[in-house]
Amino acid sequence: MAEGYDYIIVGGGSAGCVLAARLSEGGGARVLLLEAGGGDWHPFYRLPAGFAKMTKGIGSWGWETVPQRHMKDRVFNYTQAKVIGGGSAINAQIYTRGNAQDYDDWRQMGCEGWSYEDVLPYFRKAEHNDTYENRYHGKGGPLGVSQPAAPLPICEAYFEAAAAIGIPRNEDINGEKQDGAAYYQLTQRNARRSSAAMAYLAPVRYRKNLTRRLNAPVKHLIVENGRAVGVNLLSGERLMAETEVILSGGAIGTPRLLQLSGIGPADHLGDVGIGVVFDQPNVGENLQDHLDLYCICEVSGPHTYDRYAKLHMSALAGIQYLLNRTGPVASSLFETGGFWYADPDARSPDIQFHLGLGTGIEKGVEAMPDGGVTLNSCYLRPRSRGTVRLQSSDPAKAPLIDPNYLQDSRDREMSIRGLKLTQEILSQAPLKPFIRAERLPGPNVKTDEDYFDFICEHSKTSHHCAGTCRMGSDPEAVVDPRLRFNGIEGLRIVDNSIMPTVISSNTNAAAIMIGEKASDMIKEDHGT
Repeated sequence: MAEGYDYIIVGGGSAGCVLAARLSEGGGARVLLLEAGGGDWHPFYRLPAGFAKMTKGIGSWGWETVPQRHMKDRVFNYTQAKVIGGGSAINAQIYTRGNAQDYDDWRQMGCEGWSYEDVLPYFRKAEHNDTYENRYHGKGGPLGVSQPAAPLPICEAYFEAAAAIGIPRNEDINGEKQDGAAYYQLTQRNARRSSAAMAYLAPVRYRKNLTRRLNAPVKHLIVENGRAVGVNLLSGERLMAETEVILSGGAIGTPRLLQLSGIGPADHLGDVGIGVVFDQPNVGENLQDHLDLYCICEVSGPHTYDRYAKLHMSALAGIQYLLNRTGPVASSLFETGGFWYADPDARSPDIQFHLGLGTGIEKGVEAMPDGGVTLNSCYLRPRSRGTVRLQSSDPAKAPLIDPNYLQDSRDREMSIRGLKLTQEILSQAPLKPFIRAERLPGPNVKTDEDYFDFICEHSKTSHHCAGTCRMGSDPEAVVDPRLRFNGIEGLRIVDNSIMPTVISSNTNAAAIMIGEKASDMIKEDHGT
């Protein structure tokens, strides 16, 4: 006989962990959380700097994109988390929410209840902020949000260099105004990572009505008479949900599972030999992501953390962290950055910067005697749209991920402008004592065609995929503004796939907000 629950949540990422904790509050509902990946047992998951190891190792599925036809058929590594906590367990812990206008735009598109004023209480509810408690920030929530523990003098020089070209310092880019250069707050507590699993699940792990299962990939959903009633695991086990099945697999995982379940574009499902359960052409459409570009300079001394890559220095860094929670191990490596304009007439910042305190995680970078510093940029509001599709009906096969980078010519133009901005900042006088020379793009990249060639070789995903199960009030939308699947009862989607447009920043804080808001909506809809 199949085991029964009230709610089955498929995907233990940022939103899924929030849902599991919130829906099991009070002890009334039987909640099952299924995670296809494993546990966050490895010490690197706890250490802020450990993300550089996890994104390429045991924390990732190892997927990649299809050849990008507007980028000379470049294939990108496309990290998707394979661990409880999802992206929040392996990311650089940067806590940014996007611009207020992003959410007001969603409201203008017909997503009632998703304006900035509607979502702000949920950002505040999630937070335990170590610095602020005001209109924009809260204390007492599960998620640790902290100031960086290990900035370096080159970070302050970066702020002065940005100011030299008119970019002001901003103490709180999640507050009243997003514009400016800033230290990012980080999802950390006491200089340790605060992933969604650590923040939301660990404190409630002994709840009798909450079951957490790891290494439990779902083969397909069970839909009977137009209603989602459960899931079949890859192991053959059948699990039933009396109230709802909730998908929280992320912008790649959720449309993938829907299509494996026969829910998606009928023509594509037919092509891969899957029977159509429900024809929904927009499942897996509307994929958006931020393309990350970088400028790398050689530094003139031990000004960044590159030197700690050597074994004896790594040991010293470990001791420093154990003694006082500072140093390179306490650093997310990308805790400095900010928001500015590629298009001066943009309605809000359209470029985001991340100052990388080293070069070690970028590929194709030659060794430098004293190491280097990286300034990344990404264009925040791409017009290009991609897809998530299946290779075959085999659930063990990786999906076909096509972000369709730079399909729109404006994305290409704005991306190049953003890269030129990073070069301009790094060439300013306040950084002269720290920087020996620019190495990438370097002096040979001059024309826009040169820049395009450079980008095709030197760029990566920002890991900000969104939009593949779009929310809306129109009949073509995959989910309605309460995140209920249009056309199948008892099925809801709660993750970044529901975003109509990707927000203008990193996306993890928004995933947690979506989990918080959805939990309240689900409780309201079922009178609990």
